[in-house]
Amino acid sequence: MRSNRATVRAGVSMAATLPMLAGALALGIPAAHAADHSGRGALAGTKPAWATAKADKGATSNGAQVNARVYLAGRDAAGLAAYAKAVADPSSPMYGKYLSAKQTQARFGATKAQVAAVKSWLKSAGLKVTSVTPHYIAVSGDVAAAEKAFGTQLHNFAKGSKTYRAPAQTASVPDGLKGSVLTVTGLDNAPHKANHKDQLPPPDAVFKNAGPFSSYYGSNTASTLPSAYGQTIPYAVQGYTGEQLRAAYGAGTYTGKGVRVAITDAYASPTIAFDASSYAKKHGDAAWKTGQLTQVLPKNYTKTKECGAAGWYGEETLDVEAVHAVAPNASVTYVGAASCYDDDLLDSLSKIVDNHLADIVSNSWGDIEANQTPDLAAAYDQVFQFGAVEGIGFYFSSGDNGDEVANTGTKQVDTPANSAWVTAVGGTSLAVGKDNTYQWETGWGTEKATLSADGKSWTNFPGSYTSGAGGGTSKTVPQPYYQKGVVPKALATANNAEGNRVVPDIAAIADPNTGFLVGQTQTFPDGSEQYSEYRIGGTSLAAPVIAAVQALAQEARGGKAIGFANPTIYSKYGSKLYHDVVDQPTGKELAVARVDYVNGFDASGGLSVSVRSLGKDSSLKAVKGYDDVTGVGSPANGYVNSYRRH
Repeated sequence: MRSNRATVRAGVSMAATLPMLAGALALGIPAAHAADHSGRGALAGTKPAWATAKADKGATSNGAQVNARVYLAGRDAAGLAAYAKAVADPSSPMYGKYLSAKQTQARFGATKAQVAAVKSWLKSAGLKVTSVTPHYIAVSGDVAAAEKAFGTQLHNFAKGSKTYRAPAQTASVPDGLKGSVLTVTGLDNAPHKANHKDQLPPPDAVFKNAGPFSSYYGSNTASTLPSAYGQTIPYAVQGYTGEQLRAAYGAGTYTGKGVRVAITDAYASPTIAFDASSYAKKHGDAAWKTGQLTQVLPKNYTKTKECGAAGWYGEETLDVEAVHAVAPNASVTYVGAASCYDDDLLDSLSKIVDNHLADIVSNSWGDIEANQTPDLAAAYDQVFQFGAVEGIGFYFSSGDNGDEVANTGTKQVDTPANSAWVTAVGGTSLAVGKDNTYQWETGWGTEKATLSADGKSWTNFPGSYTSGAGGGTSKTVPQPYYQKGVVPKALATANNAEGNRVVPDIAAIADPNTGFLVGQTQTFPDGSEQYSEYRIGGTSLAAPVIAAVQALAQEARGGKAIGFANPTIYSKYGSKLYHDVVDQPTGKELAVARVDYVNGFDASGGLSVSVRSLGKDSSLKAVKGYDDVTGVGSPANGYVNSYRRH
């Protein structure tokens, strides 16, 4: 299961990530080789890492039910990856020679014969085919049939305090189908539960920020509060608006006109059109035109309580309003998933690719790398490769828990941001000054200390770590070619002498203490639903901001799709096109004062006063050059215009 990140709260996790298998060769990295079963081809990565002999609790009952997806490799899996690389590489003669969705499917999708052969094999094992898409064949049946089809026993294994089903051996397919089947998902059920149809709940309880505020960074100093780091500190901004962010990231006269941006999240806010329109009108953004905001939604929603459906409304609201604020003339298509589980989120991504709904896709969700299984990683990568061939770029937030040690006890990155086929977006703390002038950015990382009872000092200053931009070195994904020569060797080889993928690639505003103002319909204490505004952050903000900046860049290059952007992003490294973000840009430690309502709504429950230090991201540091908090940096003046040369 994936977690929404907009409010920087912990999410619910789902499944277990080993090596990314699909398309590794295309990025100049070795692919995993699976040992053949006798007369069968192994599907590497289908046995989870947690399904160990020590954790084995015995065979699963033959009558237990299995719901699985058999992902199709298509006509030419290696050719798909190679083409995806070539069209994204500015140094390749194939650069920018995209195919349409129909052409991509015809060239790389599964043939009718492949689909028929896979269906026949599954049915012969006793499984029922429940649906067929261009990407997978879904089946259901009992354990005995699944074991027969996939050549492995299914056992129960202890995973933490719970027990789940998983293959006792790597799953396999008959030799004759090795080239037709990419992988299978669903043989393990950690922690899949039965689906049920639900109506979406009402909006979450209201959240509002208390003041005083700064209107721009440093405009209102907290002169009555204790100093921090030997200096009087400013109050946190009320929340930046589109005008301020456009200026900070060099939008110029570009507006995203003619560019299509898609946003994926789970569920759908029932008030998004009203909220987005109200926000734009109130803050001087261009009014939404008829048809400029559209939604593609599933017929039914599932797991609404488990996934906290109402919490995702704010995620969609943030993403939609942030894209429009920075790229006010871009068309925005929201593609909602039926739940926060991988299968449903994959379906949303596939809808975008299969119908080419947009050229730029913002994704403000993710999970820890340890919770991503290799079978799902392969399925995600295949969708990203199809998108690259069509000129579609995917942007994923890098996470809100820094190195994840405080959250999970283990240093790791987030996924799908760890995929070599997506652009991982890290986070910064942003200072926009008077007249919308860019002052500086630090890496986003927060330490918090509260005001003492007598109001004369900060308790245990600088306090404890609360949150920060996700980043670091993958334990599972080999280093892609475009990072070589840019990412410092010490980072690339932190988990593997051969070098692994390092996250993020680029960065933008994320710190909730220098965050973005959003407007959303919320449920007030009296039960009424009213539009209200609050400041928000997280890399869930950074991702749509970068997506919107890319929409401006696409407009600058005459509307020609940028596609998978990483090769181009890294080719510009070291130039003045990026703000090279460091943690002490002024040469001094930085902090802001923040006042919050204890009850999240009004002063009746009291106020909480705290100091929030900037640039304190767990063990991660924003330093000169590439770093694992902000990647190559954030877009500077000239970045958008630089795409005119391609």
